[in-house]
Amino acid sequence: MSSNNNPDWLADDSQHVWHPYSAINSGLPVFPIESADGVRLKLSDGRELIDGMASWWCAIHGYNHPVLNAAINKQLESMAHVMFGGLTHQPAVALASKLIDITPEAFQSVFFSDSGSVSVEVAMKMAIQYWHTKEQPQKQKFLTVRGGYHGDTFGAMSVCDPVTGMHSLFANSISQQFFVDVPTRGFGETCNDDDMQPMQAALEEYGNNIAAVILEPVVQGAGGMRFYSADYLNRLRELCDEHNALLIFDEIATGFGRTGKLFALEHCEITPDILCLGKSLTGGYMTLAATLTTNEVSQTISNGEPGLFMHGPTFMANPLACSVALASINLLLDSPWQENIGRIEQQLKQELQACTTLESVKEVRVLGAIGVVEMKQPVDMKTLPQQFVDEGVWVRPFGKLVYLMPPFIIQPDELSILTKAIYKVISKI
Repeated sequence: MSSNNNPDWLADDSQHVWHPYSAINSGLPVFPIESADGVRLKLSDGRELIDGMASWWCAIHGYNHPVLNAAINKQLESMAHVMFGGLTHQPAVALASKLIDITPEAFQSVFFSDSGSVSVEVAMKMAIQYWHTKEQPQKQKFLTVRGGYHGDTFGAMSVCDPVTGMHSLFANSISQQFFVDVPTRGFGETCNDDDMQPMQAALEEYGNNIAAVILEPVVQGAGGMRFYSADYLNRLRELCDEHNALLIFDEIATGFGRTGKLFALEHCEITPDILCLGKSLTGGYMTLAATLTTNEVSQTISNGEPGLFMHGPTFMANPLACSVALASINLLLDSPWQENIGRIEQQLKQELQACTTLESVKEVRVLGAIGVVEMKQPVDMKTLPQQFVDEGVWVRPFGKLVYLMPPFIIQPDELSILTKAIYKVISKI
């Protein structure tokens, strides 16, 4: 047996375990975690790191939370899993009811899946089936803005940015979709006809073949951490209605409070036809996603040919995941989450401002519990993570972006350690 201070199993990791967006024997550092509690990750050598990533944005309550632990343990006593085909269970129904209660009234149908990428696949398939039933089977394509990211499965890849979306290798294999330039108006700004012209022109030219427009509302996540005008979404809704295209919002990254609203769509005045949720849905405890839609969409699909929706994941609506998701949502709603997000936002704005004085920094931007430092050049992923670990924090940049999306429970002194570490590390670049 290897000791925790010298985990020999790391050699097996480097030889056999394929980490995301990396190569076997990549040479990139990986850090062995022994446990996690609150906002701290404990390394096998005993050091603790303050987590600025919320485990890819999902652990909004931090780690080892007693309420979420209890929900998992209680559900485990009755059943860990049961197939959802032909069977049902109370955790799934209770979670669906809660999602319907906290989202706009138009959403009345919930389809569960295993991950955010799959929830996007589900949304895209819903759109295609909807128009097939409407006797418009030529509507098979999707329109979106550049700079987006929607997941790593084939359908989701097809609506990620075709140049910077990490998937250009598969260009000849995935479906070819339609793209327009990213909105130029920033968050809080209004749009005019010129701002909407690229989207309008695409819908006028290709609308007969477009099943839906899909985008991440207000915040483009892994595609570049851009914040854009909510008014763009208001006007986009009008264009979609005019050209008979459904509207899909991907809130996998922005849902459950991250932008300062419970859902990012609340920054605008309209409702999409389909909504994708994931990541922090379970508070980071288990993988689960949900695709919500209107009665118009669900009933049209159900009453058409073949009279059912053509999708069914094996682990759909897993009882453990549904139970902890319901507990996580209730925990969030019962907390002063708006106050916490507002506090985090103000502190990020104040403390990251110092980074704007650095020659290597292009821009600093903050929205809700999202703080982004955009560099002028891509960062060195072989050295920067180690430097952050040496400062006692977990920050994992990508591309030109050094960013923070911490758990909502983070305290001011803990957040200051993160922001100071970012300034210290990037000041050396």
